[in-house]
Amino acid sequence: MVTATDPSPTDNAHEFSVAELSRELKLAVEDRFGSVRLRGEISGWKVPASGHAYFTLKDEGAVIDAVMWRGQRGRLDFAPEDGLEVVASGKVTTYAGRSKYQIVVDRMRVAGAGALMALLEKRKTALAAEGLFAAERKRPLPYLPRTIGIVTSPTGAVIRDMLHRLADRFPRDVLLWPVRVQGEGAAEEVAAAIAGMNALADPPDLLIVARGGGSIEDLWAFNEEAVVRAIAASDIPVISAVGHETDTTLADLAADHRAPTPTAAAEAAVPVRANLRAGIADLAARLERGGARATGQRAERAAMVAARLPAPQALLAARQQRFDDLGARLPPPLVILERRRERLATITARLPRALSTAADRAAIRLGSVAGRLSPTLATRRIEQEEAAATRAAAALRRGALNRLTTFSQTVAAAGRVLASLDPRGPLARGFALVETSGGRVVTAAATATAEAALKLRFADGDVDVVVDGAAAPSPAPVLTSTSLSASPVPAAKRRRKPPPAAGQSDLFGSGPNE
Repeated sequence: MVTATDPSPTDNAHEFSVAELSRELKLAVEDRFGSVRLRGEISGWKVPASGHAYFTLKDEGAVIDAVMWRGQRGRLDFAPEDGLEVVASGKVTTYAGRSKYQIVVDRMRVAGAGALMALLEKRKTALAAEGLFAAERKRPLPYLPRTIGIVTSPTGAVIRDMLHRLADRFPRDVLLWPVRVQGEGAAEEVAAAIAGMNALADPPDLLIVARGGGSIEDLWAFNEEAVVRAIAASDIPVISAVGHETDTTLADLAADHRAPTPTAAAEAAVPVRANLRAGIADLAARLERGGARATGQRAERAAMVAARLPAPQALLAARQQRFDDLGARLPPPLVILERRRERLATITARLPRALSTAADRAAIRLGSVAGRLSPTLATRRIEQEEAAATRAAAALRRGALNRLTTFSQTVAAAGRVLASLDPRGPLARGFALVETSGGRVVTAAATATAEAALKLRFADGDVDVVVDGAAAPSPAPVLTSTSLSASPVPAAKRRRKPPPAAGQSDLFGSGPNE
């Protein structure tokens, strides 16, 4: 039996301080586990302001703390998140401040394609729930863009194939924004390039995000959330051409159009210029044929309509006949003139009588008023009445003179019209008026040959003639000696027209009222 006062077998053991023991443990652990590779699931991933990442790696039976310094974290080619299975490489060490051990991770990769696909499906579900892949967000591509922006690596075969295809189909201006398409920082560069294209003062009309084929790890940058959101926020229509035809990334789902290859993206961006020229030529030919056919149809229809229209002479004949009928109903100019003269004479005869009647009425009124007023007032009233009578007489006289002037002008105008219609005017210029013995005017050669005697009226007198017989008509529209000959009437039988009776107007002479 050993009592408390008895010496213990460990009494001779070295006595450590807490710091010494922690240091010894740290050296022992780091010496034994200086380089390890650990497979586990990320949990509690967080990055404070320092930029270092703190998280835990766990499996079904245990949990170990992990830390990844900022420099190593920046070299990751994927975005770590909770639930992602990874393979971490580093060294195990201790943390004396909390008396615990941890792994300092230098490198980390996704555990396998299965884990990547699980992460991809999880991210796809979350982004689809936000509507970033909705079909109604897709915009049509411009038919013939003026400038095409391309976001891809400047050194790969992708850009050369795309430029070659664009030159073959329809050469366009190309704006290249060089980026890394794989590895550390590739997703951030692609997202920044898309945003930069949209921020240009003269942005391109179409944007192509392209990369060649590769494994799922190689294409992982185009599955990052930053790239997907940049494509969805682009104001420029985007064509995604990442990998081969069987490769599908989240960038393809967010883009307005997915091309199976970068070459196919160039083909979707522009049409074939030769096909456009052939199409335009075909449309021009069809337009020309259609125009000719339409013109022919309209010409045929116009000819059919014109054939059903009456002759212009028939349309005018009825109106000409009505015009002649209305003209025959009008009174002769001499009758109109005679009526105007009679009306003027009546007004002239009534004017002195109207003036004297107005003066007599004013005098009677003045006398009546003067008998009822005192001499002074009577005188003043008489003067006022005289002034009023004078003004009334002057107004009546002016009105009468105005009416007389108006009628005079009307008569003068009618006289000018009559003078222009006077048949003696042409006689003074050498023409002759042919009449029958009964005084009817002869207007046709057939009428003249049917008469036995005619009368030729000249400006200075009349000549009686007899018809010589049915002679050939003269080509001139005047009578000549071949159709009519002067009658050998002695000079004594030639007479002038007797002067008109007094007070009667003469058609060929001046009447008393003219």
